[in-house]
Amino acid sequence: MWRALAAAAAPARALLRSPPARRAASLAVSPAAGPADERVETRVAGLSPGQPVTLRAVAADERGCLFQSCAHYRADSRGELHLGADASHGGDYTGVEPMGLFWSLAPAGMEKPYQRLVPRNTSLPMKVEVFVHEGHSPPGSMPGPVVAKAEVQRLFTAPGVRRIRLKEGVVRGSLFLPPGDGPFPGVIDMYGDEGGLIEFRSSLLATRGFAALSLPYFDFEDLPRVLKELKLEYFEKAARFLQRHPKVKGPGVGVIGTGKGGELALSMITFLPEVVAAVSVSGCSSNTVADLHYGETTLPGLRFDMKKVSVSDSGVFDIFEALDDPTNPANSPSVIPIEKAEGHFLLVVGEDDRMWKSSLYAELAIRRLRQHGKENFELLSYPGAGHRIDPPSTPFCQVAMDRVLGVPVLGGGESKAHAHAQEHSWGKIQEFLHLHLG
Repeated sequence: MWRALAAAAAPARALLRSPPARRAASLAVSPAAGPADERVETRVAGLSPGQPVTLRAVAADERGCLFQSCAHYRADSRGELHLGADASHGGDYTGVEPMGLFWSLAPAGMEKPYQRLVPRNTSLPMKVEVFVHEGHSPPGSMPGPVVAKAEVQRLFTAPGVRRIRLKEGVVRGSLFLPPGDGPFPGVIDMYGDEGGLIEFRSSLLATRGFAALSLPYFDFEDLPRVLKELKLEYFEKAARFLQRHPKVKGPGVGVIGTGKGGELALSMITFLPEVVAAVSVSGCSSNTVADLHYGETTLPGLRFDMKKVSVSDSGVFDIFEALDDPTNPANSPSVIPIEKAEGHFLLVVGEDDRMWKSSLYAELAIRRLRQHGKENFELLSYPGAGHRIDPPSTPFCQVAMDRVLGVPVLGGGESKAHAHAQEHSWGKIQEFLHLHLG
């Protein structure tokens, strides 16, 4: 009888000895809503020890175009992952990259290639969905089953930041003011020869305590549709407007520009006493494309020689060699006489810029300043970074569709090095502007 009872009890004892059921996997991305230029912390729990998973991020721009990224991870001995400490073993990036899922976002397979994921409406958060999938799935393939997911919102305008559309005489743009009474250091923000109004860097600068004026100079509202010639008086009026604004600290203002905008930043600090600090990101030390007029002075624009453009088998245009050589004595009238500037320069360049030779142009600018006994500059030069060095975690875009030419153009760079350059330079740019604007 006792043997029969023991046999009947054996299954019950086996159930008692069996391990508890594993809890469901969970994904936490914090903060769930925060500034777009700050890192998030991403953690996964509830996996099996050593379990392979694919983390995938998906976002859409205002037009509904989908962007995605993925990375391969393995859970630790506790069944957990922390993207700030654990390395990706494959996918769109490798190594320990806390923000890799964000800066590696690229157009999904069904979308047109060569598109940038940048916000056009800075008042709306960029929503990014993050998924944890079973197994390792290569980029572009069908991922495994979803075991956890979360949503994060990337904010380009902090609560309390005001956006004021500007129509001051001939000047157009958007002024972003931080919350509070101020006064705040004032900065003019410009991009390159793609034209139009690009606001997301200005809104982030306002989030960081700057009164930032996003300044278009062609192809916006009643401004000229194409970049044929420029008058520095337009930029002078913008600088005077910002300098005299009651929320702006003064006595001088700063300017930050990328590409053609970086070159214009050099011209502004050279000729305009209102400008006392200039950040040139991937700019040229000579005037390019369009002639620049200021009073009786004209700086001819260096031209692009389309015969020096190469096109890859995939149809990507490489214009690296196409711009006229600024070191040619015949082009000396185009050189910006930056030695006349009384303010300070911050030159930011990617050493793998393939849009043009921004590293060389920075060297030429520094040489010219030193020849005139000037040391009023800093240089940030980043190996592996490409042309458009934006605020942190802006998705890397090695090849982008050119708005003017309508063709894909090589900007250069390697994704991880470029992302690190963006994060490092953003802090240094703010330090520089605070130092010289108060």
